Amino acid sequence: MRYLSTRGGAPAASFQDILLEGLAPDGGLYVPEAWPQFSLNEIESFARMPYASLAAAVLARFAPDIPPEILRKLTQKAYSPAIFCHARPGSDTQKIFPLRPLDKGLSLLELSNGPTLAFKDAAMQLMSYLLCRALGEEKKTLTILGATSGDTGSAAIQALRGKPGLRVVMLSPASRMSVFQRAQMYAVYDENVMNVAVRGTFDDCQDLVKALNADAAFKAKHRLGAINSINWARIAAQTVYYFAAYLQAAEKTGQPVSFAVPSGNFGNAYAGYAAKRMGLPIERIVVATNENDALHRTFITGAYAPRLKARATSSPSMDITKASNFERAVFDAAGRDGKQTAVICKAFQHTGKIDFANDHPAVWDKLRALGFVSSSGTHLDRLDLIREAYKRWGVLIDPHTADGLKGALSYHKPGERMVALETAQAVTFEKTIVEALGFKPKPPPGLEDLLFKSQNMTVIDPRAQTLKTLIDEWKLPS
Repeated sequence: MRYLSTRGGAPAASFQDILLEGLAPDGGLYVPEAWPQFSLNEIESFARMPYASLAAAVLARFAPDIPPEILRKLTQKAYSPAIFCHARPGSDTQKIFPLRPLDKGLSLLELSNGPTLAFKDAAMQLMSYLLCRALGEEKKTLTILGATSGDTGSAAIQALRGKPGLRVVMLSPASRMSVFQRAQMYAVYDENVMNVAVRGTFDDCQDLVKALNADAAFKAKHRLGAINSINWARIAAQTVYYFAAYLQAAEKTGQPVSFAVPSGNFGNAYAGYAAKRMGLPIERIVVATNENDALHRTFITGAYAPRLKARATSSPSMDITKASNFERAVFDAAGRDGKQTAVICKAFQHTGKIDFANDHPAVWDKLRALGFVSSSGTHLDRLDLIREAYKRWGVLIDPHTADGLKGALSYHKPGERMVALETAQAVTFEKTIVEALGFKPKPPPGLEDLLFKSQNMTVIDPRAQTLKTLIDEWKLPS
């Protein structure tokens, strides 16, 4: 298994190489040279495995350069019921991510049982062990530079805080996250973590990450790596819960199952597409957006035209205009032609849009055939879905999951198995829950005092040189 850049200008690399690299040197994103395949018989055999063993079996196809016995040990450390212990009453924590039936083939995949109550824990917990193992072999230090719209940052910090060989610089949009999310990120004082609040949007944070990675000398000096979904290891780890969800949802192996995925940066939805390419019988993937609906408008009109600035919404982790992982889907739609993908991306950088339907009709035809459909939701939609889920099924959901559930209900047809993916627990977005239901959700045991802890962050304007100076002057632990 080797990995290629979506822009075709970087040499093929191993899983271990791209784990530490993040973005490819040519600015593209890494993808597998060829999709690993699972037969239906192999998929059926996964049903008898605990989640940690399933993760080892799936990830072994992506990371053959990690000995199988080592990979099994790492997945057992990452995916234990003791870590993913914040399940809803009545849910089976042994499944790690249990499926909760809602109505007539519609189910909710509970992905918020981890330390930060968000689905990002599913990949972050494993990545912390993968990174530590790789760095331990090299006896070197890696500086993780990340951007978050909310849940990625807290999940990364909780997974990497205090870990040897790892330094974390996490950028977040100032005043754009929920009160609970800010507390999760900023109430951390480990010496290897630096929180940076950027006066702007998530897109500004993401642009800063790309700008610093584009400076080859600076990147080499601090050995910058990535832990958000531009890092292929994140995508690979997220494919696993699609297999787990499928095996819980399908009546028999081979039956198609569809998924509705709350989408901002497109990484979670793309992980489902990756699982489909590996042989999992996925019929459709609903890309569920909020008012920042560039992806939805793309699949409807054939034109990818993000707004200049993200709108602030009540599902803030999806307040993203430019979905980085969409480039991976474009690469496949372009026949896995890196040169053509690079031309499309370069034009987008100059014009701010891609008119697939008119300028790249062949790519547009293939993009529509990948299996994605889309939806968008508003604040009022989210309030309605939160109320409906609570009154109809007795399930308390967060506003992002409400966007996903709206997409699921929009496309769900009689007899179809449809799984809506959860984003986070409702307590992380208390304000919207109070507006919808009139009461405050209770935090899980052990997190009751989080909002009362002091917070630690540095606030900057979205300027690359300012961030470089901040990192240069940070007295990093050795």
